Amino acid sequence: MTPDAIRSWVDWLPERLAVYARLARFDRPAGIWLLFWPCLMGLFLSDSRAALLLAPWFLLGSIAMRAAGCIYNDIVDRDLDARVARTAARPLASGRVSLKAAWAFLVACSMVGLLVLLQLPVKARWIALASLALVAAYPFMKRITWWPQLWLGLTFNWGLLVGWACGAQPAALPVLLLAYLALIFWTIGYDSIYAAQDREDDALAGIKSSARVLGQRLKPGVQLCYMATIAAMGLALWLRRPDPLVFLGLLPAAASLGWQAITLDPDDPDNALARFRSNVRTGLFLVLAVAITFPFGTTQGLSF
Repeated sequence: MTPDAIRSWVDWLPERLAVYARLARFDRPAGIWLLFWPCLMGLFLSDSRAALLLAPWFLLGSIAMRAAGCIYNDIVDRDLDARVARTAARPLASGRVSLKAAWAFLVACSMVGLLVLLQLPVKARWIALASLALVAAYPFMKRITWWPQLWLGLTFNWGLLVGWACGAQPAALPVLLLAYLALIFWTIGYDSIYAAQDREDDALAGIKSSARVLGQRLKPGVQLCYMATIAAMGLALWLRRPDPLVFLGLLPAAASLGWQAITLDPDDPDNALARFRSNVRTGLFLVLAVAITFPFGTTQGLSF
């Protein structure tokens, strides 16, 4: 088991299969949910009950494309991963999976993603395909910018735009853009927490991150990102439905983010990892806040 893995069903697999499951990060499901929640928020912003029926496809797509993204990231970063203690035992970095086999597995996961893509309305398909440029560039961001977390925010929350595009008459564009901005700030916050685990090794390997550039200001930086998350999402939902109920709906997410920001100890890797993982719950709270504004009384269909 790699140092950044958790015990899961993967540990019961034969080692030949388990090593590929770990390459796809199936033993660390938090990333799947963090990719899926924005998709589900987008489906609620589509204002289409028919679009909501696509949620299982979006979940399958999140599983497949998160796996593909992790494999691609490991292919690009295999030399860097070998120089960081937390990632040195990953299948590619440790040599337990060959580069050729990793590419083959990446193609297989991408084929599942293609199957999901074909279930979507045409406009949503084009928006989804546009994300490939962001995905392809992401592994290189840690080499050229101190803020790869910002690029991850643009990439990981793209499903919001795809889900939104599934409706024939979705929420107004300002609502969508504010919600997207909120999720970008959220991602910068939680991925900065995640990056705190590796600051010393990243410095030795020359890997850039928001956690490194913020240094001792990491905790207030995360707090600022989380405040921006709630502010932008609150404004988005108020524009969509000017009712105090939307702010009540945001309270669970605000409380979850507040707990992270207040109790974070960036110098304790276990503390940082626990707060990062708690964002699976936070994401669900954000979904529920968006769902409150959904016009359940309408019968609008898909945007074909």
